[in-house]
Amino acid sequence: MHAASLRSQPRSKWAERFKGERELSPAWRICYKPPLPKRIIAAEVGTSMTPSEEMNGSGNLMDFLDEPMPDVSTYEDFHTIDWLREKSRDTDRHRKITSKSKESIWEFIKSLLDAWSGWVVMLLIGLLSGTLAGVIDLAVDWMTDLKEGVCLSAFWYSHEQCCWTSNETTFDDRDKCPQWQKWSELMTGHTQGGGAYVLNYFLYVMWALFFSFLAVTLVRVFAPYACGSGIPEIKTILSGFIIRGYLGKWTLLIKTVTLVLAVSSGLSLGKEGPLVHVACCCGNLFSSLFSKYSKNEGKRREVLSAAAAAGVSVAFGAPIGGVLFSLEEVSYYFPLKTLWRSFFAALVAAFTLRSINPFGNSRLVLFYVEYHTPWYMAELVPFILLGVFGGLWGTLFIRGNIAWCRRRKTTRLGRYPVLEVMAVTGITAILAFPNPYTRRSTSELISELFNDCGALESSQLCDYVNDPNMTRPLDDIPDRPAGPGVYTALWQLALALVFKIFITIFTFGMKIPSGLFIPSMAVGAIAGRIVGIAVEQMAYHHHDWIIFKNWCRPGADCVTPGLYAMVGAAACLGGVTRMTVSLVVIMFELTGGLEYIVPLMAAAVTSKWVADAFGKEGIYEAHIQLNGYPFLDVKDEFTHRTLATDVMRPRRGEPPLAVLTQEGTTVEDVEALIKDTDYNGFPVVVSRESERLIGFVQRRDLTLAIKSARQKQDGVVSNSVVYFTEDAPQLPASNPQPLKLRRILNLSPFTVTDHTPMETVVDIFRKLGLRQCLVTRSGRLLGIITKKDVLRHMAQMMNQDPESIMFN
Repeated sequence: MHAASLRSQPRSKWAERFKGERELSPAWRICYKPPLPKRIIAAEVGTSMTPSEEMNGSGNLMDFLDEPMPDVSTYEDFHTIDWLREKSRDTDRHRKITSKSKESIWEFIKSLLDAWSGWVVMLLIGLLSGTLAGVIDLAVDWMTDLKEGVCLSAFWYSHEQCCWTSNETTFDDRDKCPQWQKWSELMTGHTQGGGAYVLNYFLYVMWALFFSFLAVTLVRVFAPYACGSGIPEIKTILSGFIIRGYLGKWTLLIKTVTLVLAVSSGLSLGKEGPLVHVACCCGNLFSSLFSKYSKNEGKRREVLSAAAAAGVSVAFGAPIGGVLFSLEEVSYYFPLKTLWRSFFAALVAAFTLRSINPFGNSRLVLFYVEYHTPWYMAELVPFILLGVFGGLWGTLFIRGNIAWCRRRKTTRLGRYPVLEVMAVTGITAILAFPNPYTRRSTSELISELFNDCGALESSQLCDYVNDPNMTRPLDDIPDRPAGPGVYTALWQLALALVFKIFITIFTFGMKIPSGLFIPSMAVGAIAGRIVGIAVEQMAYHHHDWIIFKNWCRPGADCVTPGLYAMVGAAACLGGVTRMTVSLVVIMFELTGGLEYIVPLMAAAVTSKWVADAFGKEGIYEAHIQLNGYPFLDVKDEFTHRTLATDVMRPRRGEPPLAVLTQEGTTVEDVEALIKDTDYNGFPVVVSRESERLIGFVQRRDLTLAIKSARQKQDGVVSNSVVYFTEDAPQLPASNPQPLKLRRILNLSPFTVTDHTPMETVVDIFRKLGLRQCLVTRSGRLLGIITKKDVLRHMAQMMNQDPESIMFN
């Protein structure tokens, strides 16, 4: 039912607090909100300000409307902002500051401070997000190693840090030092044998269960919004949606702590997506310190776009990739000024992370590689095949994960989030421990898969049969036949690949912080390394084949398996997220492999093509649709031949639209309309008979204006006439003083005719960020189209149930 025909709701504190949440219960279901009253949100209608309105005086109302009033806010929770109104308010504010700056030196200084406030916010965001990322990285390294043992010299050292300080570590046994002891050695004095293995196995599982239990409990009790990746919600918020508390202080604190616990538990998840959420929480925190951003939701979203760039910058050590990620993937409105500030925030965040040096290698990048062999044109074939695999994996993952999340929402499984997390953690730990490639952290696994096999490598993946007479330099080792360690590693990697593919489907979306970048990259890196070793051995044993003859001579270093792992990681991440440009830039910043952009581009484009053949949605768009967020994706195309009259409300058989007349309505009538309905605004017409549209007035503006008039203006009573015209109506002398409300009237609401194609209407909503537009014919009001109506209609055109899709 359309907003125009919605019934009024009880004005209890409960109803007021959770107003509008029925249709948006996915956010509640995801994050443990209490059960809500079953009701439908009021129509999301608003007003837009234009220069013509300023001429009519509405522009002078901003200070009046910003007065703090109890129980009235600019936007209700789970509502959409009016981009045009916010833009107009910022223009008015800026014009006011500019005019005042000419009056005195102090006002000029204040204008300079206002101009620099944006850069100060970016600086603070970069410093805090970089510091938090460094602390998270250090804590994850320590707690991950804590599952296997402890450093006796300093218990807060990770395994690697512990052995750095040891003078008794040999190169061959670089991971073994007297200061680091496994739990079996510490408790029983034995490191070998079945008893020691079982004890280490048991403690590994127990630590994993403890970490995950602590994480899910903290999320459930203190910050329900700290669960999940956060990127789908960040995209929705940046598109103009209001989710109070999602970027709050408690969410920031709990997400930071529980992210460490969740990653350390060994679950198949990463910290990169949640770091974007953490950085946006930092952006929201600092933007609240400046009225320029705290009082303008549009300007606040510019800060959040830059904060998202800083989050990716510290997640991967990729500042340029972070800016492109914000532009390509998450931002809805990204002006040039935001691009510059995003670049600055990403720079400061990366510099802060580099100063902390959490990886201990004096590098910013997470997986630095040095390959000594160029790639050859013939290798584009396996690179493209890896792209095909990435697209297929992305499709499998999205469909499987969405099906599982939908089942979680619609069955009793969703009532037991703690039990689900504990069960998945137990299964993951039990299956992961026997395989050395799944036992270690996913970041360590990817790092080893990316590495080239030099003469100093002791990894099982580098167990090749060496020629004792070889006199080549250490960085120019020719292709060699695989030894028994390589074949053992291939079997273990194949098992790890199957394990990662399936367990990630059930892990992403649980009620703990969970990122998707690193697990997706791990799947691709495993597949790529297997393919790389296969191509390497084919080139060695069959160098006379026509495909190898032109570029691979006997005794030459032809194939780099680590490069295939890198390409496979990019392909799988692209298949899941559908990123292209930002993905390639992130990958070469992540690895330092600038020379290998073309293979990365080929794999990323192929994976996107293949995945798009099965569905246009990436994983984040799929979760937005599953949760029913009101997000108009600019990538979607609307090609159906429908008109505005097919979508507008009210429809035939529905009650007429609730409107106000330009004169003749009393204060009591307006207050009754506000009390009996919960619409966000009302069209103003000449009369109910003519239905000639005059303008549009917001519910909040009406509430504030009437309340202020009753308090400050003598003679305004319940039967005072309200008028929106320039001149007061002719009234008998016995009537009380009338109330003029023309200054809150938007005289230029956005309108379309009833025969406007919906394709045009959808583009208008996308590009202008409208909450609603009015439908007219020859100036006569016919109906209204809200953003929700547009989304419902688009869902209906795709043969989906609009009521189950929208705010499900």
